[in-house]
Amino acid sequence: MEEKSKIFLFIDDNPTPVAELFAPVNFELDTSKLVDGRHLLKIVSKDPRGKEGIRLINFEVRNGPSIAVEGIKENAVVDGIIPIMINAYGKGNQKNFLISGSESPQSIPFWVFIILILFIAWTIYFITTSFSIDLFS
Repeated sequence: MEEKSKIFLFIDDNPTPVAELFAPVNFELDTSKLVDGRHLLKIVSKDPRGKEGIRLINFEVRNGPSIAVEGIKENAVVDGIIPIMINAYGKGNQKNFLISGSESPQSIPFWVFIILILFIAWTIYFITTSFSIDLFS
């Protein structure tokens, strides 16, 4: 029988592996049991002769409700009174998508107002030049 490498999977600094598998392997990592935040997946492989290989993979878990913040950015320098809007909504489960509350209202960007003003100005210009030509014809 062919000897295979053994793979040990560790999450964060836990000394007990979450899985001991023989290579090659496909598995599903259930992040619902992990708290939100940064984590480390440590993969240790031992070949049949006892040599070890280690691979570290950093990842971030976001199973909790999504939080949208409007009005302040990360590392912003601010003063005075700042209007802030916060929305939090859950994703539901993997089979159902929650529609209610899943969209965060946002303020209208300033460039929309600039385009609107330019369009209104062009419309007024077009109407006045069209009527002045028709009146004197």
